[in-house]
Amino acid sequence: MAPKLYHLLSAILVIFSIQSFRGRARTLKPEHRQSFSSFLQGLEGVHKGQTVEGLIELKQYLKKFGYYPSDDITLTSSDFDDRLELALKTYQEYFHLNVTGNLDSSTIQQMMIPRCGMPDIINTPSTTPNSTTSKHNKFHMVVHYAFGAQKWPPSKYALTYRFGSGVQVVGSDTLRSVCSKAFQTWAKVSKFTFQEATDGASADIVIEFFSGDHGDQSPFDGPGNQLAHAFYPQDGRLHYDADENWSTDPAMDQIDLETVTVHEIGHLLGLYHSKDHPEAIMYPTTERGKKKRDLSQDDIAGIHALYSN
Repeated sequence: MAPKLYHLLSAILVIFSIQSFRGRARTLKPEHRQSFSSFLQGLEGVHKGQTVEGLIELKQYLKKFGYYPSDDITLTSSDFDDRLELALKTYQEYFHLNVTGNLDSSTIQQMMIPRCGMPDIINTPSTTPNSTTSKHNKFHMVVHYAFGAQKWPPSKYALTYRFGSGVQVVGSDTLRSVCSKAFQTWAKVSKFTFQEATDGASADIVIEFFSGDHGDQSPFDGPGNQLAHAFYPQDGRLHYDADENWSTDPAMDQIDLETVTVHEIGHLLGLYHSKDHPEAIMYPTTERGKKKRDLSQDDIAGIHALYSN
């Protein structure tokens, strides 16, 4: 009896271990999703003059989205210095927060909202901007929408697109349907037409899902923050973060694929982020569980201004 009982108990332990491992595997993604939030929450209340582990990562985050000048080389220190204070003030001004220069609760909460991986500010000035009507040599802010010098020439208003061989996250038919509708959203208000390229043919736009570092110097960060990015004309690359929880009919913890696709196509056409209109497609953040698929008047005015000639 003793050997039989021993083997029975051993089998039960093995089954329990396997089930426990599977349980951990299932919860790995949500735990990862919380890591960025936990990192930010751990910095809440930090202010100028302090030296705190994690500030280097925060500086890199702010630089990625345009809140440091592109040539800034002071991002290797854990000190809360003048430049970080200025970057935070610029960020707070952009999102209409209380401009304190500190890592207060409202700033942390804003940083935790899922967003596009493209910068909010292009050609970042060395001082905080004072007006949304300011102009830079390659940057124009007109009303609230923004665009730069990159645009498609008239000879390329009939754009083709294809789907690359990246990570498969959604079914090919689903992705084709979503992208077709998103392209038509822009075609209705612009001079562009969009057509899927035939098999094996080259295309102006290539659409793919990727995880982490995928070779374009703009690595994804896993679930929970940066959702996608698309490069300005005439690059034509649109990349989604494969680690996000994507859906075409999102629940409260999911990201709407069409919402993000319409936004990223705006970048493909040359639009930057819209600053002052949260309802605009080109606003840099989106909410889980929400659909925002229709262009606002700000988006339409932006594409008309960019391709006015």
